[in-house]
Amino acid sequence: MAVIGYRQAKLEEAWDAIIIGSGIGGLTAAVLLAVHAGKRALVLERHYEAGGFTHTFNRPGYEWDVGLHYIGQMDSGSNVRRAFDHVTAGQVAWEPMPEVYDRVIVSDRRFDFVAGLERFREGMKGYFPGETDAIDRYIGAVMACNRASGLYYAEKAVPGVIAKLAGGLMRMPYLRWARRTTAEVMAGITKNPELAGVLMAQWGDYGLPPAESSFAVHATIAEHYFGGASYPVGGAGTIARAMAAQIQQRGGAVVTGAEVTEILLEQGKAAGVRMKDGREFLAPLVISDAGAVNTIERLLPGDLLALEGLRAGLRKLAPSTAHLSLYVGLAKTDAELGLKGTNLWVYPSLDHDANVRRFAKDVEAPFPGVYLSFPSSKDPSFQERCPGHSTVEAITMAPYAAFARWAESKWKRRGEDYDALKRRVADRLMAELERQVPAVQGNVTHAELSTPVTTRHFMNYGHGEIYGVAATPERFALRELGARTPVRGLFLTGQDVASLGVVGALYGGVVCASVAMGRNLISTVHKSRVG
Repeated sequence: MAVIGYRQAKLEEAWDAIIIGSGIGGLTAAVLLAVHAGKRALVLERHYEAGGFTHTFNRPGYEWDVGLHYIGQMDSGSNVRRAFDHVTAGQVAWEPMPEVYDRVIVSDRRFDFVAGLERFREGMKGYFPGETDAIDRYIGAVMACNRASGLYYAEKAVPGVIAKLAGGLMRMPYLRWARRTTAEVMAGITKNPELAGVLMAQWGDYGLPPAESSFAVHATIAEHYFGGASYPVGGAGTIARAMAAQIQQRGGAVVTGAEVTEILLEQGKAAGVRMKDGREFLAPLVISDAGAVNTIERLLPGDLLALEGLRAGLRKLAPSTAHLSLYVGLAKTDAELGLKGTNLWVYPSLDHDANVRRFAKDVEAPFPGVYLSFPSSKDPSFQERCPGHSTVEAITMAPYAAFARWAESKWKRRGEDYDALKRRVADRLMAELERQVPAVQGNVTHAELSTPVTTRHFMNYGHGEIYGVAATPERFALRELGARTPVRGLFLTGQDVASLGVVGALYGGVVCASVAMGRNLISTVHKSRVG
């Protein structure tokens, strides 16, 4: 079995590398170290499931993903597909989503995002015939921004000496875009607020409304889906299982229920980790997928002088958004209910910033937006695992502050006030789901809500955030945020290294392994012909 429980595992004390956390960034780094450097990697995961936000969970008759709702650029031969195939040894199949992969809904208006750049372009021009030049300028800006990103991300992976000498020049073209917010760039493209609101409607994919997010992250996400989207056959959990098998086959281990409380240092160099039960594991190379803030603030000594600069920079950055997610189980199949797999983005208006501000002040106010995802209809193998059933997720971004008073309470025992708030939120999300998808009415047999403190409990992020460090202009400008740390032998991986989301975390792992090994593994995974 590729993943084992900590209590059952018979683990050696010494390893070539230790990875803290089994999100896709941690697993990617471990796989690359194993495959390309022959290193025996020990991956330690505090959760009882491996995979981070790519894991799935089950209830009798049902299965849901928790963080992977769709992936773009998965056509055969694309760099993203090659990277996934490389780290999973080609063991994950991908099912294309419908041509209309995202649908934006505002009152009685519908705006379809259609797969294929030119079809997307023409579709938008059909909705806004007076804004054809603005739509062309928008697509041009997105693609120009992403073209400038190559050297920015390469600087994170090149040897430290090169980064010091040429890093500023490598980063500059991208930072011209990244230092501006999405709203600022859009204001220079169109004066039509409705067009701007539709083009920015996927902001939930990176968790910040237009006035707060860097245009760099918006451009990344927008182009990522221009060609459409796909979903892993067998569910998101297939990714972690395929990667764990590679690690195990090369002498490593992926262990769940294994909480690291401290990174061990020896003469200022990373030397291993100490577990919650006091046990120690040793390795000359330690990689953390626990998030930059968790790693620097919680796993290392507070008085370590070498970390002062990085700590100061991180403390100026905000955590990303938290969220509420209603997991719904239905007593009929997708075919019986007519569910096709298209994601629905439902908004009270297209003024995304105003929607977010209103909800941040009062969680009883209208939701800033509701994202409806249909995981069972995206996966052609779902009926093999859950015959006769289907699943839906209704998600909204939410302020952590509204739930912070329950942060230290115990899971499933947080008190009546908390339970009452959950019921109100769940009822409202269910009402929105039934309004948009009437076929679910009378067919719901299971529904449960996760909150920001649920995420905090399981994922160990201090503010229940789902995207690590928020994708603000300040995040992209912080040069120290990357795979390297001031502690020799200690590296970071995951969302905070490169960009956010599942693909961002994967490339964070590629960058991390490149830096740790002193090799250009970005080119390696892009040239892969696995599978």
